[in-house]
Amino acid sequence: MIVGQGNTSWIRVVLRWQGTTLPRTWKRILVTTGFAVLVTVFWTRWGLSEWSISPLPFSLIGVALGIFLGFRNNTSYDRFWEGRKLWGRIVNLSRIWARQVYTMLATPPNAQRLDTAELHALQREMVLRQIAYVHALRLHLREADGEDYAELDAFIDERERKEIQGESNTPAALLHHSGELLTEAWQRGWIQQFHLPVIESTLSQLTEVQGGCERIKATPIPFGYTVLMHRLVAIYCITLPFGVEDTVGVLTPLVVALVSFAFYGLDSIGDEIEEPFGFDPNDLPLNALSRMIEINLKERLEDPLPEPHQAEDGILS
Repeated sequence: MIVGQGNTSWIRVVLRWQGTTLPRTWKRILVTTGFAVLVTVFWTRWGLSEWSISPLPFSLIGVALGIFLGFRNNTSYDRFWEGRKLWGRIVNLSRIWARQVYTMLATPPNAQRLDTAELHALQREMVLRQIAYVHALRLHLREADGEDYAELDAFIDERERKEIQGESNTPAALLHHSGELLTEAWQRGWIQQFHLPVIESTLSQLTEVQGGCERIKATPIPFGYTVLMHRLVAIYCITLPFGVEDTVGVLTPLVVALVSFAFYGLDSIGDEIEEPFGFDPNDLPLNALSRMIEINLKERLEDPLPEPHQAEDGILS
């Protein structure tokens, strides 16, 4: 995600390269503009006025194409924003989980010192497991390799990590095991009867949020619609010289370049934010969000805190 642009000067924003659509579209713009240069040269030298097209169809198609691109980009942004809201819920639910673990789990008044020590160990384990879950969900959504899951060893037992890593859904397996620990704590009398549904509800909400993230990832915008947009934009920009040559003459390449920059850019924005959990500069900063949750929960444990993720070249991953 692009961050830290609030105090950046207008001219620096205009001239910025990284994080914009230009790295994805400059080749298309260059090819389209080059074709417009060829058309202009042939037109000027041989006067190919019979190949001229009235500007009216381009005006009508341009308006319709702008509406279609706007609709597609709004749909893509809705997916991006929903993903951000879901991760915002994960942040809140993780904090709630840590509070519930430390306030709703307690030993009976006549418990032995050993039971109290075991309870404190369980509370710590359950908070660390939540940190592991958040990182596992990030890796799951980004389709990480098996080796990447080794970072969970800082929060859960390595043996368990290797066992659940073999399952199709590692974060769901972590939640399942956390639920088993809750049941065990209830059986030992560490959770009161009316507190158990409250804590279990937090696990259920985490499962629902994870399902929402997986729905976004597994259900892209229909491919046929995306292909249609790409084709319409390409056809419009490539044929545009034949509709503006009679009007603007030798400035045709400049006009085509500006129009191509606008339409290819709008088309590219929709592609980039359609999948909000990826690694593109404008995707959600899952690394930063995961680290923030880790810091918040480790503060409850009074553990040494890791450094927050910092933006590199204005991009927060």
